[in-house]
Amino acid sequence: MADDYTERVSRLDGATVWTLTTAPGTVHPVLPDGCMDLLWSGERLLVAGPDTRAAPSSGTGGSWAGVRFAPGTAPALLGVDAAELRDRRVPLDALWDGARVRRLTERVAEAADPARALEDTALDRAARTAPPDPAMRAVAVRLAAGGTVADAARTAGLGTRQLHRRSLAAFGYGPKTLARILRLQRALALVRSGLPYAEAALAAGCADQAHLARDMRALAGTTLTAYFDRA
Repeated sequence: MADDYTERVSRLDGATVWTLTTAPGTVHPVLPDGCMDLLWSGERLLVAGPDTRAAPSSGTGGSWAGVRFAPGTAPALLGVDAAELRDRRVPLDALWDGARVRRLTERVAEAADPARALEDTALDRAARTAPPDPAMRAVAVRLAAGGTVADAARTAGLGTRQLHRRSLAAFGYGPKTLARILRLQRALALVRSGLPYAEAALAAGCADQAHLARDMRALAGTTLTAYFDRA
């Protein structure tokens, strides 16, 4: 059985709803993307924190569903600073009331479309919580577009120390790390579109192809060639 991955734009602003089915023994590494996810494993609800390195799947196979939140948007919804979940996968009942999570688990397990049930959970939670930090959303948008950290700080009207502190809470790491992760994601998207590695590196904001290769090794734990051969 081949991997089957689908995604669509969520009804929650900036989010993506996805499903993934894998065969036993399949390793499906998840590269850092600045995002956090609400996950359904087929048995329980979990939260995936922001990654600083590639996170391999368990290899046990099965069907997963998730809601991927745009950088900086999940902490307000989940009620926890992103830095507390950096490079972690935690059960939802470690963050929310256990009785409530049990009810949500039953609802998702019984749903004909678990991904939509997850999305409904996220929408309901968003309606009951304060909105994400608008300054940090502006920072994420600026960095995603290729802006520098200095550009992002000016856009948000923040000084260096304040930007770093608020970035830890919103993204799980400082703005330089987020910029590096988003630059890698831009480069990979350009390669998928057909650009050679060297051209994609420059277009994404790297100094050269060697710069992109170093980021790929540091953040993804592999080479560009090995990554795209596997994909």
